[in-house]
Amino acid sequence: MREFLAEYGQMLAQGAGETLYMTAAALFFSYLLGLPLGVLTTVTAQEGLRPNRVINGLLEWLTGLTRSIPFVILMIAVIPLTRLIAGTSIGPTAAVAPLVIGAAPFAGRMTESALKEADPAAVESAQAMGATNWQIICKVLLPEAAPALLRGCSITAVTLVGYSAMAGIVGGRGLGDIAIRYGYHRYEYGVMLATILLLACIVQVVQGLFSLLVRQIDKRNR
Repeated sequence: MREFLAEYGQMLAQGAGETLYMTAAALFFSYLLGLPLGVLTTVTAQEGLRPNRVINGLLEWLTGLTRSIPFVILMIAVIPLTRLIAGTSIGPTAAVAPLVIGAAPFAGRMTESALKEADPAAVESAQAMGATNWQIICKVLLPEAAPALLRGCSITAVTLVGYSAMAGIVGGRGLGDIAIRYGYHRYEYGVMLATILLLACIVQVVQGLFSLLVRQIDKRNR
C-alpha cells in the first residue's frame, strides 16, 4: 500500500480535485441555466400561473431532445463550441462546457418536478392577496419547493460525478481520465479500484451534505 501511494497517491489526489472542480463548476452553471428553465416550464404549463402552449411545448421539446443524446456523443459533438468558450478542448475547465450542456436540461427537469410539489393552497392564498406572478414564484413557489430543489441538486451532482468520469475520454482529466489511461490501457487494476473507491467516496460525501441541508430547511422535519 505504501509503495502504491508513493507512486500514484499524488496523481489520484490531483484527479479527485479535478473531479470535484468539474462537478462543482458544472453544478453551479447547470442550475444557473436550469433553474430559470424549470421555472419557465412550470409557469407556462397548462395548470401554471401563465399557461402558454407554444412556449411550454418548445421548452419540453428542447429539454427532451438534449436529454436523449448520450453524454459521450454530446461531448464529442460540442468540441468546437468548447474550444470557442474555453479556448481549448482539453482539461477540467474545458470539460465544464459539455457537462453544463448535458446537465442543464436535467437540472431544469429537477426544478420543474420540485416546483410541482409546492402547496397549491399557498399559491391560491398569495393570488387572493393580490400577489404578482413574480412574487408568487420568488416568495411562494421557490421557498415551498426548497427541500425538493436541494434533493434534485443532489441527484444532479451525483449525475455530474458520473459525467465528469466520462469526460476523461476526451481529455477532461480527473479520475475518469486516470481510470482510462492507467486502469484500462495499462491494465493497472489497482489504480482502477482506487478511482472507483474515490468516486464512491465523493458521491457519498455529496449525498450526505445535501441530505444535511434538506433536514435543516425542511419544515416537515421540525
